[in-house]
Amino acid sequence: TLGTQTDYRDGEAQTDPYSPEYIVRSGSVPEILTIATLTWGRGLPAGQAQMEIIDRIREKHTWEAALPPMDSTSNVAKRLKMMEAMERKEWAYREEEIDKLQKVQMEVFKKLMQRREENQNELDAMCLYNHWQNHQKAKEEKIRKIQCDCALMFRKLIAKRKNWMGKLERRDIIKEYNDFSSQTYAPLSRIGFFPDNNSDYYVVKNFYLNTAAGFCELEKSVQHSVSQIKIKAPKPKCTITKTGYIRRSGRLEAVLAQVHQ
Repeated sequence: TLGTQTDYRDGEAQTDPYSPEYIVRSGSVPEILTIATLTWGRGLPAGQAQMEIIDRIREKHTWEAALPPMDSTSNVAKRLKMMEAMERKEWAYREEEIDKLQKVQMEVFKKLMQRREENQNELDAMCLYNHWQNHQKAKEEKIRKIQCDCALMFRKLIAKRKNWMGKLERRDIIKEYNDFSSQTYAPLSRIGFFPDNNSDYYVVKNFYLNTAAGFCELEKSVQHSVSQIKIKAPKPKCTITKTGYIRRSGRLEAVLAQVHQ
């Protein structure tokens, strides 16, 4: 197919076209020698620009053939006039080529400047985004600190409001033990109580569990039937009746197993 031929063709391995040796006869100037500077990869195969060069060479050869001979004063003046006209034409063509080259260079320069501007805009946008992120983090940290200070002040105001008259109150033990959120059940660490310091207080310490001798003695006191593990294998559920009919529960289990797979 066309795709296979495109993938496996040997176009990259081909060499330059073969140029045989040639001999020019005396007194003849073949036209092909006027474009001998064009080689494969440097002008060949010929494009639009190369065809214009070939047409200009042909036109120049025609012009040279049309020049009058230098045998009289009038022919010399006419020849100089034709040469000046051709020189002006050559300079105009050269200026046109320079203008085209400058336009191409200007387009390339514009593309480079546009690409540079896009890259600079991306860098500026990234810097602005990072700056904005830093400001957002500082803002969130400041808001969090304000909220913590606000909660602290609210707790102080609530504590002052409970005893706004400044009277001395006795401790109500019944009320403290009745309220599970009181300092008796849930003391706060900010008042100097740390529950983890007394974590070993509730650890059960037993001779039979903490020592090897106690564990052996406990094992001897337990009956032998307790240490013997008896596991009965569960019997498979019978989903088929004696008549060979599959029960509804069996059909449902088969459908569920199929859906699970």
